[in-house]
Formats: sequence, structure tokens, C-alpha cells
Amino acid sequence: MKFSGFGEHAVDFYDGLLADNSKAYWDDHVAIYKTEVRAPMEALLGELEGEFGAGFGAGKVFRPYRDVRFARDKTPYKTHCGGVLEAGRGGGAYYVELGPDGLRVGGGCFHLAADQLARFRTAVDTELHGPALGRILASLRRRGWEVLGDRLKSRPRGYAEDHPRIDLLRYRSVYAIRVWEPDGFLHERETLDRVRKAWRQVREFNEWARDHVGPSEQPRR
Repeated sequence: MKFSGFGEHAVDFYDGLLADNSKAYWDDHVAIYKTEVRAPMEALLGELEGEFGAGFGAGKVFRPYRDVRFARDKTPYKTHCGGVLEAGRGGGAYYVELGPDGLRVGGGCFHLAADQLARFRTAVDTELHGPALGRILASLRRRGWEVLGDRLKSRPRGYAEDHPRIDLLRYRSVYAIRVWEPDGFLHERETLDRVRKAWRQVREFNEWARDHVGPSEQPRR
């Protein structure tokens, strides 16, 4: 299916879910989710796979249900719809999300397992790959991206406090995000153009992560 925009009621659906995150609301509005949110998201990812899928795989729409087994918040449904192209979590990802805040796109290492974190720090420690990542992130910030992630407050074990890239070494996850507030573009093909342009900007970051971090080799819990 060719992507032509998200449905007219897509954002309103999530505004309502924020106010009433219940099975009753979900059951009453699930048709909107399927036709105006999920189907367009699948079409969007399908059109972008040809350019961005090599080395990252096919597009995937995340399930709408929250994992509440160990969460204090027991609300059952996610209040956004996310889609991704990634070979394995943490080793670079092309991410897109629709929700009440509008359109969110991102890339990088959203989660690093222990073996991935070790490879990340080994690469950052080198005089070739570490400065390269620093330049990539600086370039993204200049272009309006927000660089986020989980960081240690102190230096990681085994690295000196005066390491030239100690700020990068403190990351336990690192990714870049851009957000567009809800507007009429969400219901037009223009959304595809925005995501494509954004993913091109984050491509170098994802390729760095793919080449130097890669998928985790540890069994998933």
C-alpha cells in the first residue's frame, strides 16, 4: 500500500487514549487504530525499506500493548505507535513514532546490552572511531537534533577521568531525536518526505552503530 498520510482521527485517537487508557476505550476505537494509525505506519515503513533496509532489515510496527509485568504503571496500552528498521536492538535503528505530540523520528543506540556497551566503549576509546562519533553527534545537534541517552554520573570503570571522550564514554545508551508537532502534514504524503530526509541525516550515526556495536549476542530475557 502506498503511504498517503495518517488518518484524520489518528492524533485524536491518542488524545483520547491518554484520557482513558482502558480496554473499553480501546475496543470502541480499535478500528481507528487499525485503519488510520497502524495501516499507514506499515505503508510508511514499506516505502522506506528500499532505501534504509540494507543492513537493518524489514520495517516493524511495535505492538500497541504495554508490558506491565514489572511496571508500577499498569495502564494497558501505549499512547503512541512506533515503527523501526533495525537489525537488532541497540545496534543502530531508524525509528518513527506517531502520538499526541505529533511525529517523532530518531536513530542510534536506544538500548545497549552489556556486550554492546563494551563494544561501544571500545570503539569510543579508539583514536579513529571515537572522534568520528563525536563529529557525527555534533553535526546532528547543529541540524536541530536532540542527542539523548542514559549516562553515568561518574566515569566508567577502567577509563581515566581526563579521557578526551569521557562524555561519550559515560553513555549507556545514546540516540538522536527530532519532533514535529501535530499539523496537517501528518495526513499528507509530506510525512514520508520528512521521515526520509530525517533518516538520511541520521544514517551516518546508524551506520557507525551497526559497524561498531551491532546486535547483542546475549540471549533476550
